[in-house]
Amino acid sequence: MNKQHKVFVTGAAGFIGTKLVQLLLREGFSVRGLYHRKPPDWSNFGDINRRSEIEGSHDRLQFVQGDITSLESLRQAMEGCRYAFHLAGFAKNWARDFSIFTKINVDGMRNVFQVAKDQNYERIVWTSSIVTFGPTEPGTMADEASPRITEQYFTEYEKTKTVAEKEALQWATDGLPLVIVNPTRVFGPGPHTDGNALAGLIHDYISGKLFVMFNFGMNTGNYVFVDDVAQGHYLAMLKGRIGERYILGSENASLRQFYTYVEEVSGIRRRGLPIFIPGAMMIARLFVLWAKLAGGYPRISPGWVKTFATDWCHSSDKAKTELGYDPIPLKEAVRRTYEWLKEKNTQNPE
Repeated sequence: MNKQHKVFVTGAAGFIGTKLVQLLLREGFSVRGLYHRKPPDWSNFGDINRRSEIEGSHDRLQFVQGDITSLESLRQAMEGCRYAFHLAGFAKNWARDFSIFTKINVDGMRNVFQVAKDQNYERIVWTSSIVTFGPTEPGTMADEASPRITEQYFTEYEKTKTVAEKEALQWATDGLPLVIVNPTRVFGPGPHTDGNALAGLIHDYISGKLFVMFNFGMNTGNYVFVDDVAQGHYLAMLKGRIGERYILGSENASLRQFYTYVEEVSGIRRRGLPIFIPGAMMIARLFVLWAKLAGGYPRISPGWVKTFATDWCHSSDKAKTELGYDPIPLKEAVRRTYEWLKEKNTQNPE
């Protein structure tokens, strides 16, 4: 990468995107970040030192408003850049109109790739998801070469990201200088959005709120700290092979183990409410029914329950070997998130 060339970032106001922008600026790059509705509020992200660094770097940071579903909007926003990170996506667990998943995750990706091709971009890193690999059989671990064990999709997000990834691989085959990264369950300092739901779980735990152990917390997932995912994106831009996928994860652990780490770093011991899958599905359906009738947003959905009731055990060895990716252990990620939450609660008591 030539630091004299500007880097274009979609989803720059998002959870991972904000961290990536911070990293690129620290590395000396000029960044043009695309946001859809409003520019990011830096007070919600990271620590004070990083915010100060961002706030003092506006000569190399430009935010432009745009829409990835509009080719004309993208042509204007992407003009003059040579590298692109496409992170923007619709990662909700439910939507009143499911067509928005395809519109953003598939059509929006296609638009970014088309403009990058037309404007002769040198390298593009696209953010896919671990969900495209599908769940794993109990006791097994999958990697980039492992086939999906089921054609069933639990959520519309999983379905559309899988469709998009198949198309992305074809774009790379046809000559687009594209590298794909597949983050696992990302969490860390930042807003409690769908993309950072685990930080919300930690917050609820230390706040004394009732927490639920789906399937008694026995199912395995792969967890990763948000700063490591941002670093993995950057390394993929520098070292990733065109047309390859790289899983960006850290540690495989059960939800029960995740809460054990929360207990250990916080010194707070709480008992979760164990619930079998049928009960969780009934609650999720009620949440969705309420959302449809009252116009709200369900905290959980049936697809979300099914996702957390299966195993998602994956390896990041390829990224470690080829990119030099080196994520921190899960317990340390939990500790850093807890310390940030504790400091934030002290500064802004409810």
